[in-house]
Amino acid sequence: MDTAMRQHWRERLGRFGVWRGVTQVSAELAGSLERMGFGAVWLGGSPGADLAVVDELLEATSTLVIATGIVNMWNSDPHEVAASFARIEAAHPGRFLLGLGAGHREATRQYDKPYDTLARYVGTLLADGVPGGSMVLAALGPKMLRLAADETAGAHPYLVPVSYTRQARELLGPDPLLATEHKAVLESDPQAARAIGRPRVSRPYLGLVNYTSNLRRLGWSEQDLAEPGSDALIDALVAHGDPAQVGAQLTEHLFAGADHVCVQLLTAEGADLTDGYRRLASGLGLAAR
Repeated sequence: MDTAMRQHWRERLGRFGVWRGVTQVSAELAGSLERMGFGAVWLGGSPGADLAVVDELLEATSTLVIATGIVNMWNSDPHEVAASFARIEAAHPGRFLLGLGAGHREATRQYDKPYDTLARYVGTLLADGVPGGSMVLAALGPKMLRLAADETAGAHPYLVPVSYTRQARELLGPDPLLATEHKAVLESDPQAARAIGRPRVSRPYLGLVNYTSNLRRLGWSEQDLAEPGSDALIDALVAHGDPAQVGAQLTEHLFAGADHVCVQLLTAEGADLTDGYRRLASGLGLAAR
């Protein structure tokens, strides 16, 4: 794998980006996040194979990286994805990172041999001209992490505590990119913070076998994983506190070996989202542009 491309992404992504559902990211929000100093916006919720939203967001910004977190291999034809990548790369070279994955067994009727299917999917993209260094995989288990290290720029794991990041870095080795997602609530009262964060962990993730299996591998008990999740589990998966405290918790992923943290900010209903991101940027020590 091209070490230079991995270094390119480390520099372009920076230490922190924003993870947000694809339908919840507007051109205006992307521009605001860029000016706040975030390096990337990760589009969750399985963007379609045409990736038209990526064009829109890149055109509205000048330095921000747009990444998918993830394009679902079951839902998106790889040849169409490859054509979309070529279009985007021609217009905005070096600013689009294609995140791929298998999604959830519970949401996909044809879910069978996800490792083999994803390996073939990546092979098709490579054959169609998508550089491996412009892809990352939504890897959790050891086999997927090795595939990410061997064939792509690296891994984009979701719903993982710091202990996972440490183990993943050991397995990947020093070179592959490791961009971990982590949730955050800007609330100093632990009970109030858990009231915001717990529902976003419990449903659907504590009912999805790929996530619960990964957490079991990390040593979490059945009692911890029983819905709605123990306080200890929620605290490990959702950073909370004032902006400085949240920033310190998220930075632990970097100390554990992550190159980049994709922060999913969770807020109470009706909260000012832009103000929340601005406070978060301050707590992360980002320099406004």
